[in-house]
Parts: sequence; C-alpha cells; structure tokens
Amino acid sequence: MDLEEELSPADAVLLMSSVPERIADLVYGLDEARLRYRHGPAFPTLGGLIGHLVDSGSKVDGLIRHAHLDGLARADVRGTIDPTHDHELDRPLQEALEDFARVRRRTVDLLHGWGKSEWDRTVVDPRGGVVTLLEVCRMVTRHEMAHISQIRNLTVLLPEAQDLGPIRPADPVADQDPVVG
Repeated sequence: MDLEEELSPADAVLLMSSVPERIADLVYGLDEARLRYRHGPAFPTLGGLIGHLVDSGSKVDGLIRHAHLDGLARADVRGTIDPTHDHELDRPLQEALEDFARVRRRTVDLLHGWGKSEWDRTVVDPRGGVVTLLEVCRMVTRHEMAHISQIRNLTVLLPEAQDLGPIRPADPVADQDPVVG
C-alpha cells in the first residue's frame, strides 16, 4: 500500500495498531551499546529514534482520545506528532515498548468503534488549520511508517559485533625474564 494514497479509516487503524510490534520485531535482541550507536553526526541513535516514536505516539494517542471523548477542539497536532526536540530512550527498551503498546491498544480499540461522524470530527491545529480526526490518523500513520523505515535501515547498518575468540594463555617462553633465564 502506497502511503501517498488516501488511507481508509480501516487501513489507518490497521497500520497504527501494527507500529509497536513492528518496532519490537526490528530491535529485538539489541543491547544498550547498539541502541546508543550513532552512524554519523546527522543520524539519530536507534534509542533516540525509538524514544521519539514511543513518546510522540503515546502523546498523539492521548490527543486523539481527548478530541473524541472530551471534545478537544484546538490542539497542536503537528507538534504532537513530530516534536522538534530529540528524545533519547530514558528507560529500558522493553518497558518503553510495552507502555506504548498498551496506550496504542486503547486508542485502536476506541477507533474500531468509530462511525463517519467521529472520523469527520475536526480539530483546529495552529500550524495546519482545521483537520479531521481521520486526517490526524493518516498523518500519524505516515509519520510512524517513515520512522519504522528509518529504524529498519539503521538496524541493518549497525556494525557487526566482532568475536575475537577465546583469550589465549600467555606463552611461558616469551614471558620469561631474559636475565634470570
């Protein structure tokens, strides 16, 4: 599916629901050193990218729920989806992913019950004008799928760990003091 096409509500919900699992699958087994590895000055670390994604994903889920349940009419949608500051992963990876998955499940459960009137509800974004909640979900989906691609690409480019083999015992002849003999 090309994300430049108009996503149906069902497609947006399906893609949003898959994000926590996709992240977990891509980074399974990575240690702290690999999460903090920076490919170059212009590249984020994997931990930073994951931190950004789980933080912004949880915040935008809250925005969607508040817009629906509390009638939130004004919100910085674009600023919530893609905050400008970097986030390093500030807690264990597994905990961050589990928390994000729990928040996202609640949002997806809510979205499954929506009809046309809920999807067409609008929010005024100071950066982007009036947007429907369906458009918000489409923006979230594009943003998160782009970051999933970045995570995949950065994971593939991680340097391989080098196994230097077992430590060899010291050579007793080479270790002898030449004077004492």
